[in-house]
Amino acid sequence: MPIALIILAAGQGTRMNSDLPKVLHKVAGAPLLHHAMRTGAALDPECTIIVTGHGAEEVARAARDYDEAALIAHQAEQKGTGHAVAQALPGLQGFDGKVVVLYGDTPFVRPETLQAMLESPADVVILGFQSRPETRYGRLVLREGDLLDRIVEWKDASAEERAITLMNSGVLAADAMLLADLVAGLKNDNKAGEYYLTDVVGAAVARGLTARVVTCPEAETLGVNSRADLAAAEAAFQSTARAEAMENGVTLTAPETVFFGFDTVIGRDSIVGPNVIFGPGVTVESEAEIKGFCHLEGCHISRGASVGPFARLRPGAELAEDVHVGNFVEIKNAILDEGVKVGHLTYLGDAHVGEHTNIGAGTVTCNYDGVMKHRTEIGKRAFIGSDTMLVAPVRIGDGAFTATGSVITEDVPDGALAIARAKQETKAGLAVRLFEKLKQIKAAKAKGAE
Repeated sequence: MPIALIILAAGQGTRMNSDLPKVLHKVAGAPLLHHAMRTGAALDPECTIIVTGHGAEEVARAARDYDEAALIAHQAEQKGTGHAVAQALPGLQGFDGKVVVLYGDTPFVRPETLQAMLESPADVVILGFQSRPETRYGRLVLREGDLLDRIVEWKDASAEERAITLMNSGVLAADAMLLADLVAGLKNDNKAGEYYLTDVVGAAVARGLTARVVTCPEAETLGVNSRADLAAAEAAFQSTARAEAMENGVTLTAPETVFFGFDTVIGRDSIVGPNVIFGPGVTVESEAEIKGFCHLEGCHISRGASVGPFARLRPGAELAEDVHVGNFVEIKNAILDEGVKVGHLTYLGDAHVGEHTNIGAGTVTCNYDGVMKHRTEIGKRAFIGSDTMLVAPVRIGDGAFTATGSVITEDVPDGALAIARAKQETKAGLAVRLFEKLKQIKAAKAKGAE
């Protein structure tokens, strides 16, 4: 059956105390909204509609950064979740299938849970969870078994209803045409004066339709409404990601100090040292090693490569098999072919380095002229001497050699040696005389200050 998603992302999130829309605050380097969109995308939906409100342009831009085909519906006035869904329904005209309603600030619902909801035979399916009676979630009032009678918001609940421990997550699944019909009949005669999406359950039951509950662990339904919630969400994500990495055959020498990105992929038999941070867009193939205190984002590391310690790989860094990147090396938008060695204290940006080339300490590709970026090409089995400045655009040929301390401004042919440094002059005895003079100047200044 075709699936459509409606993701509610209109809230301001006043408890965040932020100018940034709540759903754009990040967990694991990605906006909360992207987490919800990724979960929904696992269902292979025909269409995804994001309902925006506060910071609508920013939220819409973020949604389309993740999925260019995402549709945007705008909720100009915040009149409740039912009203928000109503803004999205025109985008589903002609759609014949099931709709899943998700929340942009609830990042951890699993695709398997949503699949279980879609497989339920009920007309309306609600995702519920068990929690403590003192929590202020809406209550799921059952009739018999898992048949749902109604949902009662905390502020509208009686003392008896508040004692119920089966809570409403807000996530809902229903046939598209039925949902549109039920939402059209919603009323706002409640203490908040809002149109509650939860009221569709009572409306469905009143028509003789069935409503059921699918349950999940409370951790899946964690919503982010404050900075404390955001920190808790980050901790929950990292704990799960670390456990999954180790279960999949990755060695973490100090798991509690490693931070994964939203989409980090690491192959088995790789080793990750302490205090490593993975930003978005990192893939590490099998049998690679990331040593301690590295920061990686937007990069690809192939089998058998070694990175760090204290290395930084920025977006566009591509390391082939058996590449070695050592301490205090930064790579940005550069391809390093098989067996390249970059030992330490080097910056390679906008470059391509051929296989089995050695890059000496202190090498810099001078890629930016203040306006534009320029590219450096280094051939196979070349040797770049320590403290070489490669002023791009420039090409170093296969098997070429640059002398230590050179500033290379012209192409170096295959097999050639380039020396580009001033001739050394040695002045006998000058150092002693110079130091004596400087000491006299210093003493005179000290005396004058008395």
